[in-house]
Amino acid sequence: MAVKDPTAVERANLLNMAKLSIKGLIESALSFGRTLDSDYPPLQQFFVVMEHCLKHGLKVRKSFLSYNKTIWGPLELVEKLYPEAEEIAASVRDLPGLKTPLGRARAWLRLALMQKKMADYLRCLIIQRDLLSEFYEYHALMMEEEGAVIVGLLVGLNVIDANLCVKGEDLDSQVGVIDFSMYLKSDDDLGGKERNVQIAAILDQKNYVEELNRQLNSTVSSLHARVDSLEKSNTKLIEELAIAKNNIIKLQEENHQLRSENTLILMKTQHHLEATKVDVEAELQTYKHSRQGLDEMYNEARRQLREESQLRQDMENELVVQVSMKHEIELAMKLLEKDIHEKQDTLIGLRQQLDEVKAINMEMYQKLQVSEDAMKEKNEIIGRLEDKTNQINATMKQLEQSDKDLLTQTRTIAMSFIKCASNEAQHQYKLVKDISF
Repeated sequence: MAVKDPTAVERANLLNMAKLSIKGLIESALSFGRTLDSDYPPLQQFFVVMEHCLKHGLKVRKSFLSYNKTIWGPLELVEKLYPEAEEIAASVRDLPGLKTPLGRARAWLRLALMQKKMADYLRCLIIQRDLLSEFYEYHALMMEEEGAVIVGLLVGLNVIDANLCVKGEDLDSQVGVIDFSMYLKSDDDLGGKERNVQIAAILDQKNYVEELNRQLNSTVSSLHARVDSLEKSNTKLIEELAIAKNNIIKLQEENHQLRSENTLILMKTQHHLEATKVDVEAELQTYKHSRQGLDEMYNEARRQLREESQLRQDMENELVVQVSMKHEIELAMKLLEKDIHEKQDTLIGLRQQLDEVKAINMEMYQKLQVSEDAMKEKNEIIGRLEDKTNQINATMKQLEQSDKDLLTQTRTIAMSFIKCASNEAQHQYKLVKDISF
């Protein structure tokens, strides 16, 4: 047969004892029908069983005089993990009759049961196993699953109302011995199934009422907080209302003062307005007289402007005529120059003919020297040719002289005409400029 681990057997036995103790306490408390006190035997046995469960696997701590093995160390650690446990820890330290750590631990368990927070406190403790390892061995009940089961069973104790007097009770010298006779079944217990069903129903109702009470407590606390905030806001609003009333009084005084000042200003303004109205009427009469004179001046200026505009229009028309005449003169000059160039071309042609005649004359003279007979016969021809040549020369000289005289006269006439046109245009431009100014 396999050898069982003695520590596992111890944990199983303690778990079974915790189950029996918690079950018996709940059943007896519900049948008892009133608030439990410190002398109630099942309650005393419950504390003894819980003490044994907490002591299981506890490390021995070396003190100054001897070795100490107490459960107050891990229970004292709860106030660091659960802030609501600070109150009972402080209450336990302030109790005058407690001298040993074991007595403080017993008082702590009783206060936690009265607060119905024992399961919550121990649950926070077993979650932090790294901290528990400083107080317990690795095989201790609080370090294994049995500790979590016991914590779950402790939740059922919330249906119990306990009124325990811790002050004045000798908790240091009590002997924790488990009374197994309380958990042995009798013939009466075997026939009490209906009674157990009733007890379970009562427990369910008790749990429902407790949960409802917790919700109502949370609602009441939230309502209290809301009432406090509303009172603060109401106080602040009252202060603001008083400040607003003071401001309204000041504003009413300022309004009354401003109205009186407004009345004075209105009277001064009306007086000033009447004086200003008289001045405006006088100025209006003056303006009407001056307006009539200005209208006459405007009509006269408008008439002069029309005359000057008409004169300017006439001058512009005349200027257009002069410009057209200037273009015609320029065109005539171009035609005259063209005629002169044609006559010069004719004169050049006549000179060429003269040169040819001279060449013929020289040729004939040479032939005359060669042949005297021919010379004699042609003397008459030569004389006639010479006469003709002289006539041509005279005609050419006359043509040249006439061309020179005609060109000179034409240039003189054109220059005089251009000068006159330019002077006339300048005079008209000055007149137009004076009119525009």
